[in-house]
Parts: sequence; C-alpha cells; structure tokens
Amino acid sequence: MYFPSLDNVQALRDETPGCRNVIHFNNAGAALMPQPVIDVVKQHIDLEAAIGGYEAAAKSADQYQNTYASIARLINCKSEEVGLVVNATRAWDMAFYSFNFERGDKILTAMSEYVSNYLAFLQVARRTGAEVIPVPNDDSGQLSPDELERLIDDRVKLIAVTHVPTNGGLVNPASEIGAVARNHNIPFLLDACQSAGQIPLDVEDIGCDILTATGRKYLRGPRGTGFLYVRQKLIPQLEPPFIDLRSADWTSSGSYSWATTARRFETWENNVAGMIGLGVAVDYAMAIGLDRIEDRVVVLANELRTRLTEIDGITVHDLGKKKCGIVSLTVDGFSSDDVKEHLAARRINVTVSAPDSTLLDASNRNLPPIVRASVHYYNTVEEIETLCSCLADLVN
Repeated sequence: MYFPSLDNVQALRDETPGCRNVIHFNNAGAALMPQPVIDVVKQHIDLEAAIGGYEAAAKSADQYQNTYASIARLINCKSEEVGLVVNATRAWDMAFYSFNFERGDKILTAMSEYVSNYLAFLQVARRTGAEVIPVPNDDSGQLSPDELERLIDDRVKLIAVTHVPTNGGLVNPASEIGAVARNHNIPFLLDACQSAGQIPLDVEDIGCDILTATGRKYLRGPRGTGFLYVRQKLIPQLEPPFIDLRSADWTSSGSYSWATTARRFETWENNVAGMIGLGVAVDYAMAIGLDRIEDRVVVLANELRTRLTEIDGITVHDLGKKKCGIVSLTVDGFSSDDVKEHLAARRINVTVSAPDSTLLDASNRNLPPIVRASVHYYNTVEEIETLCSCLADLVN
C-alpha cells in the first residue's frame, strides 16, 4: 500500500476526502480519515454483505491480526500485550476496574484529568473507601513530578494520568511520571486518547504499565475503535470487570481460566471492519513518521496561537511546558457555542469543551466553556489564516 509523506502535504490532503469539503480543526474530536482507511473499511463491509459477517471475519483474519502487530510497533510493545476494544473509555475502564481497591488505598491523578476517568475514581472511592488525590501542578500548569514524588507512600495503589487533557494544549510529563512510578513499583495507567497519533509513544521510555487510546482522533482511524496496552507481567494480576468467551475459557462446569494475554480485556463481538481500518490508520501514521507528525502539528498549533493572540478580544487558554496540537480560546462578548456556529456556517469545524469535562482545572482557572481548535498535519497555514480571519470578523 502506498502512503504519501509530509514532503508532499498536498498529496496527503488529496488523499483525505474531507479536505475538499471543510476546514477541519476538530482533530482531537475525530480526525478526517484518509482514503486507504476508508477503502479497507468499506471493502470489509461489502464483504460482510456479500458472504456474511462471520465468514467475512474468517476471510479477513490476517488483516485483523495485523492491527495487533501495527499497534505493537506504534507503542513499542509485544502484540500479546495489546487488546482491541470498541473505544478508549471502555479500554480504560477494563483496565482500571481490574484493580482491587480497598479502604485507605490512594489513586493519584492529575488536576487536568478527564471527566470519564475522574467519575470512575469517584465511583470506586464511594464503593471501597479508596481516596482520590489530584497531584498539584507546577508553575507551567502541568502535573508536577516533584509533587507526585512527595505524595508517594505505601497506600498509593495506582497512578492514573491523562497524557494530553481534553483542553488547554497541555502535554503532561509522562516519562517523568513513569520514572516515579517505576522507582516505587506503583502501576501507572496512562490515558493516551489524545496523544496517540500526534506524539510518539514508547511504553518502555514512558514507563507506563497500561496505556489506552482511541482510533478516531489523531490516528485518523474509524469511530468505534480503541485499544489498550497492558504490560505482560501485570496481566496475571488483573481481573477485568466483564468476562466472556474471548477473555476466558470455560474449563469445566465449575471453573474457567482467564486468557494469559491482553485478550482478557477484550470481548468476542467487535467492529471487525473498524479494527481492520484502525490497523491501516496506524500503518499510515507510522509510514509518515510520528516524529515528523509531531513536529508539523506543533508548528501549526504555535502558528495558530500566535495569530490568535494578535486579535483583540480573543484569549488563548493553553498551559504547559510542552504544548501539542490542541488550541483553546474564548472570544469576548460571544459564547463558545455561538463561535462554533459562526465558524460552522463557514465550513470550519471546531468544538466546545465544557468546564465539567476537566472540572478541577476549569474551576481553578475559572474557565467558561471554551472553543477547542485542534490542528493536524494535513491542515495548512492558509486554513489557519481563514480561521483567524473569520474570528477577527466576528469581534470587529
């Protein structure tokens, strides 16, 4: 399969049908799929229609298995440590709820943690008496590794952090967090939902024991796809909250045995076409190169931030020593929903991040709903100029 490179951005855009219809700055929501991903998903759906779903899955088994191998190459792990799940939240849930928390156990997390994860912390705390402790930020707004170290004691059961929060442009220092976790032999769960596909991820370098991600965002895969990585030595210690014939074997009338690989976190029924598409999306990203993708995304995001700060009436709300492709802003005198509608009428896609999506961070900074514009490598400076021109027209 031929994959264009960042040496020819126009070729990448030509291979992205959505670029002909919209200016897409909602890549942290769901990026535009490239044609090879679209083609392989459609081909499998056509095959299902022609010969049947089970039969199509059997015929495409090698393509499905390639997705495990592709993800393993993406994050530098073994295929046996990868599980395919319908979305990132369910992947994260299957891992998190596998831990057996008890009264007095501590879960350390980030001030910018995502709502779905924090709700799970609170539910477990209510059920078990475990304690949820947000680690303070440093002066840049990222999680402070020094404060994390200070909070470590023998009751810390898990460190669980979102790598790239849903708003604010921030990239939390995953490798530094991983170093603390390793030094104290504490499991580290990294939510890489918004970093996978825009930032190189190496689980050995990061030091995480679990990593979860989605296909639909920066990886440019189909919706309804996600995956998790679980370090091999940790797998036998975790009992997922749900079980079926994919995750375990029924060995006798009164017994069963869990799968010994990350398949124990899967369910038998899955989105076969989508998962095949996810594998192609990962291959596509790797053919371009994650280092090159990150470099271009950072350049485009910095260009957007610079231009936005030059417009009177617009405030950029991004944090962190290291920033990524997510740019957050508000426009004086206009609600973020109104800004989104104004841009949508001009075929520019952005989204709105509500305060309760990162409640601790939003409360600390007194943030209203904010506009989130997230760039990807197929965006252009000309598109950024169009976005900023539309926003300038709004405030003037």
